[in-house]
Amino acid sequence: MSDDHTHVQEFFSARAADWDRRFPDDGPAYAAAVAELGLREGGRVLDAGCGTGRALPALRAAVGPSGVVLGADLTPAMLREAARAGRDRDGTLLLTDVAALPLRSSSLDAVFAAGLIAHLPQPGENLREIRRVVRRGGVLALFHPIGRAALAARQGRELTPDDLRAEPNLRALLTGAGWRMTSYADEETRFLALAVRDA
Repeated sequence: MSDDHTHVQEFFSARAADWDRRFPDDGPAYAAAVAELGLREGGRVLDAGCGTGRALPALRAAVGPSGVVLGADLTPAMLREAARAGRDRDGTLLLTDVAALPLRSSSLDAVFAAGLIAHLPQPGENLREIRRVVRRGGVLALFHPIGRAALAARQGRELTPDDLRAEPNLRALLTGAGWRMTSYADEETRFLALAVRDA
């Protein structure tokens, strides 16, 4: 396992048990972001870096009982908390790295990724791997339940021009990975960038 993976697992393992209690009011923001994916009954969707699975109920509601919902995370403790919360009833939980997804190419309609991008060791390559598993015309949602400035304040840091989620930086990153960014919102109460796989 790479040092990046070890660091991510250590960070989230130490916080898994308290994660949902630390952020109890995020549910509506997750549901609103999932609604913007435009999923349909019977759709196939992955929550990449699903953590405790907070998006899984909204994703299941969007695709219905005939759809496929997958939740992938690198940290076993986060997946245990997802199961403890009963969210494994809304989607199949996978212990896996988004850098090497155990999924067929073009097998998904959409990928939802909450807070993931900041933890990717090689964002360009990792976004290309996510693109691989999404069909042409499929959608990627990069989400956070608070905006960049609010998150930086929470973490005690300044926003800088090289911030990965700044619109020009993220647009270039997505374009280089084969995505076309279709919308970008960075508000106090949420961050949401949507992108489409064109070819």
